Amino acid sequence: MEQLLLLLIFLPLVGALVTAFSGNAAKHVALVSSIVSLALTLALVCNFSPNASTQFVVDFPWIQELGINFHVGIDGISIITVLLTNVLIPLIILAGYQHNYKNPKGFFALILFMQSGLLLVFTALDAFLFYIGWEAALIPIYFICAIWGGKDRIKVNMKFFVYTIAGSLFMLMGIIYLYLQNPAHNFDIQAFYSLNLDSTQQCWIFWAFFIAFAIKMPIFPFHTWQPNTYTEAPAVGTMLLSGIMLKMGIYGVIRWLLPIVPSGVQDWAHLAIILSVIGILYASIIAFTQKDAKRLVAYSSIAHVGLISAGIFALNVQGMQGAMVQMLSHGINVVGLFFVLDIISNRVKTNRISELGGIAKQAPILAIVSLIIVFGTVALPGTNGFIGEFLLLMGVYQYNAWIAAFAGLTIIFGAVYMLRMYQNVMLGKTNELTIGFTDIKGSEKVVLYTICVLIIVLGVYPKPILQLSEASVQHLIEQVTQKLTSVN
Repeated sequence: MEQLLLLLIFLPLVGALVTAFSGNAAKHVALVSSIVSLALTLALVCNFSPNASTQFVVDFPWIQELGINFHVGIDGISIITVLLTNVLIPLIILAGYQHNYKNPKGFFALILFMQSGLLLVFTALDAFLFYIGWEAALIPIYFICAIWGGKDRIKVNMKFFVYTIAGSLFMLMGIIYLYLQNPAHNFDIQAFYSLNLDSTQQCWIFWAFFIAFAIKMPIFPFHTWQPNTYTEAPAVGTMLLSGIMLKMGIYGVIRWLLPIVPSGVQDWAHLAIILSVIGILYASIIAFTQKDAKRLVAYSSIAHVGLISAGIFALNVQGMQGAMVQMLSHGINVVGLFFVLDIISNRVKTNRISELGGIAKQAPILAIVSLIIVFGTVALPGTNGFIGEFLLLMGVYQYNAWIAAFAGLTIIFGAVYMLRMYQNVMLGKTNELTIGFTDIKGSEKVVLYTICVLIIVLGVYPKPILQLSEASVQHLIEQVTQKLTSVN
């Protein structure tokens, strides 16, 4: 099974290479590659033992002079993010079928290249390898947005690139510092976990990593690159950014920040939670004022990620489990929302809410699946969004009841602005733009039906997902608690 994990990481690279030379068949080659990756992922999940151990480990020297190993593996935390990545990539590629992209070979090859970088991030057990995957995932999405984005793509994309590169450099400095403190002079994750850093060292390392992860998620006040980037990116690029890439930041906090500098986290967790809750309130209020549906969903994403961040920094099992489930649920829901908006934009050439209306009369199937996705997004009981947000609010409540009360406003506000958007876009009277609107068909049905099935199945029966991560989450919280106890 160790070879299966290697194949899982490198297959998208092979797929990207083949796609780049496949001419008009590029999108089909990319789709087949992503489906094979999904099949390999399901094989790993079926052979995964839901305990706290790291499994399918591959570890061999890479750059021996610097103590860098190609060290990868999967536990109950990383398997959720690997599953999310390889479930969404085929859907995102299929969502791109309705567009005739200029140079489709390059476009779809970049998606697969990004997939490989994401998988490296989610499986790396060597800090240098983690950093390589972190940067490798950034390069293709930059070109996807810069080449196939909207009219302001260059200016907007430059801000996104500068933000993320700056954050990455902070993280790199932190990694190098930890390497120098490690007597074994390697980048092994367990060696970093075992370091005895004083409070000042942990403070600086906390901020070096936190800034990088906070920018990627993003949380307030590191979010300013996100709404414009989501709006100007091509629909597939927005799905990659919102559905998967922001989970790199969440995963980074869980995998690297908490176990390495628990005292630093304890000292600054309250501030991190306050920033997360401010982001929830700020993004929700701004979402109310949006005229463009795509920007509204972008701000909605900031609010949802703020709740995930608050749950993580609450440092309890409920909050952490909620974060794991909600990473998966948010990825599915936000990809569904952006794809619905892409279908609408592709038909009527606008996402302005005031110019739409009455689409349900012309496209009843689209209206029904859109409503299911909206219900998942607003955490209606019985949908995938409910269990994650319930656990997150439980976790934050255990930390502080008043903060939980403010954090819970994301559900109330989200229900208002999402349902109001649905009403204005789908219901009411048709107009000259929407009178000729056609219902979904072909690949559009496959993507949206799959998303709706996932929303309902995970909402009704979340037990398998909870079981995958439960032992690893409990072990992580125990590990952090023990370190804090020994220090105090």
